Order: sequence, then structure tokens, then C-alpha cells
Amino acid sequence: MKLEMQEKKPISVKTTQSFLRISEIKNDAVVLDDGTLRAILAVSSTNFDLKSQDEQNSIIFGFQRFLNSLEFSIQILMQSRKMEISNYLEKLKKIAEKQTNELLRVQTLEYIEFINRLIENASIMNKNFYIIVPLGESIFPPAAGFFGKMFGGKAKEVSQRIENFEKAKETLDNRVASVSGNLGGLGIKAERLKTEEIIQLFYNSYNFEAGPIIDPSQLGEIKIAE
Repeated sequence: MKLEMQEKKPISVKTTQSFLRISEIKNDAVVLDDGTLRAILAVSSTNFDLKSQDEQNSIIFGFQRFLNSLEFSIQILMQSRKMEISNYLEKLKKIAEKQTNELLRVQTLEYIEFINRLIENASIMNKNFYIIVPLGESIFPPAAGFFGKMFGGKAKEVSQRIENFEKAKETLDNRVASVSGNLGGLGIKAERLKTEEIIQLFYNSYNFEAGPIIDPSQLGEIKIAE
């Protein structure tokens, strides 16, 4: 009886990029594979529970007016991450060691102990909020026909794509300005992510361990990767 050894086929490993519908990221905009654009705004949050009833109603009605004023759809993204505060605690320990005032030194050590107990009993999470502003018009020109390809169709296609992008980005910028202005009326700060910050956001979204360390002293501020 003759046994034939079958060769194992190599396993095809796909990269993260192959699953993303992104063609490119440039000029503070995301170009999807269908030619449509997206802008991303990092927005601040507000502690709704600490507001009075009148303030809460004002925020709710203001947000309703904001949504009703939109002539295009938006996406709201919340990114939740476990807060890394080990560096923060190490910094406090060094401060306590150098503290000459005994009372302040003891209070600092007690605060460090309190934070350690808090971490043991609960996971401290940090939440970042983003608004994605879309533009559904594709910047990709229609595919050139046979004669178009023969007579410099490729160069013309690239030129047309650049022109379409500039026009589309102008419309997208106006939408971003409108959203930022309306959110500002609600007391919510919005800041558009730049090209490098968008790339960092996507990278951190798929590489959790590579995310930036969060400094608790900066809580409440908009967290934008640098």
C-alpha cells in the first residue's frame, strides 16, 4: 500500500488593512474605496447627571434642534478604553519621597493607596467621543472607455480625480464647520482630527496595547493622539 504525502497549502493571512474600506487618508479627510469622503471630529463630553433639571432639559432640546437642523447623516462613535495609570502612580510616589512636609507626604501616600484599592475593585474606563461627518458623492471619475484609454485617459482621470477631491473637500469642510458650530452652541467643544491624528486613531482602534497612556490629570479634555 502506497501512501502519498499531501503538501499543506500555506495559510493565507490577511492584514487589517485588507478589511478596511479605506482608499487613502489625506488633507484631514478619509477617502473610502468607493470615492466618498469622511471627516472625523473629536468632541468633549459633559456630566449630564450633575446638571440641574432645567439644564438637562436645555441640553436635550438643544441636541434635538441640532439633529433636526442636519441635512445629512452623521455617525457618533464612542471609544472605551481601560485607563492606564501606573505611570501616574509612580509619579506620585516620587513626589511623596521628595516631600519635606510630613503631613503632605502622608496625604499623598494615602491618596496612592486609595487609588490602588479603587483599581482592585473596579475597572476605570476612559471614554472618547467622535462624530463622523460624511460626504456621499464619489470623487472617482467614471472609468474611461477604449478610446479614452488610448488618448491619454489615465492622465485625464488622475487630473479629474484631484479636481473632484478639492470640490468635495470644500463641501465637507462646510459640513464640519456647521456641525462644530451647532455643538459649540450646546457647550460641547469639537475639534477636527488632522491626517496624522486620523491615522493614529485607526491604528489604536485595531492595536489596543499600542494606545496612548492616559494621564488622569487631563481628564475632561479632548484626547487626540499626537
